[in-house]
Amino acid sequence: MQTPDWNYIPNCRIPENQTLPEGVIRYAAIVSYDGSEFCGFQRQKHSPSVQVVLEKALSYVADESVTVGCAGRTDTAVHASYQVVHFDCTAKRDGRNWVMGANSKLPDSVALVWAGLVGCDFHARFSALSRTYRYVMVAQETRPAILSTGVTWVKYPLRGDLMETACQFLLGEQDFSAFRGAGCQSLSPFRNVEKATVYESSNLLVFEITANAFLLHMVRNIVGSLMEVGLSRRPASWIKELLDGGDRCKSAATAPPNGLYLVDVTYPDIAEIPELPKGPLFLPEFTARGI
Repeated sequence: MQTPDWNYIPNCRIPENQTLPEGVIRYAAIVSYDGSEFCGFQRQKHSPSVQVVLEKALSYVADESVTVGCAGRTDTAVHASYQVVHFDCTAKRDGRNWVMGANSKLPDSVALVWAGLVGCDFHARFSALSRTYRYVMVAQETRPAILSTGVTWVKYPLRGDLMETACQFLLGEQDFSAFRGAGCQSLSPFRNVEKATVYESSNLLVFEITANAFLLHMVRNIVGSLMEVGLSRRPASWIKELLDGGDRCKSAATAPPNGLYLVDVTYPDIAEIPELPKGPLFLPEFTARGI
């Protein structure tokens, strides 16, 4: 491998007017996983992570050591139907080789959905325009045995219409300090929420949110407060009060991780990352409530 005249690190953001070292190829891939067995996406010393098993499988296919960068570092027990990663290596493989080869080595809870070549300026995190999460709740008197780690159980009925009304206060670019997790390292609490809505199907309730980026635990903290609205313990306008106050201590407890899914990441068209159904797989194709 020829060394470039700048400090190249595998998977790094390539500086303007620079390129990858000779012989190095950049690939992207879409990954889905059941996060209940993992401490999150990112590699950890103390517990299994999605990143470790994924890199091991890709390294097997490449016949060389491969590391990955991701669009979003999901937390412990959080799932993804559309996580995007990129990686650099010298191996020449087509998309089918990456997908079939990696899946033969991955555990059942992790699967490569798509893989392909991308330009050297593509970066799974920094090239992303937006990210979408869905949070799935089941409202019924008894806890679910099936999908117990894939949905969040709420014992009492939830008013989806009230939650939908509250969602409108989340839209736009604003300070989300009220829903910022402790230990968040972001330099700014401001995020731009493009979409926030609630879907219903039988006793399933799905909160969907799209933003340019998210703060630590932001989605789960929002859901915890929306649940208070849905249970009629707080008015919909309480969400606006929390945002205006910017005090995390006044909002509700963080919702459990098992109902949360990363379901979409958008990129400029030039990146050629395919669009797929948002998922998770067990959800029907929801239509807006139209409230």
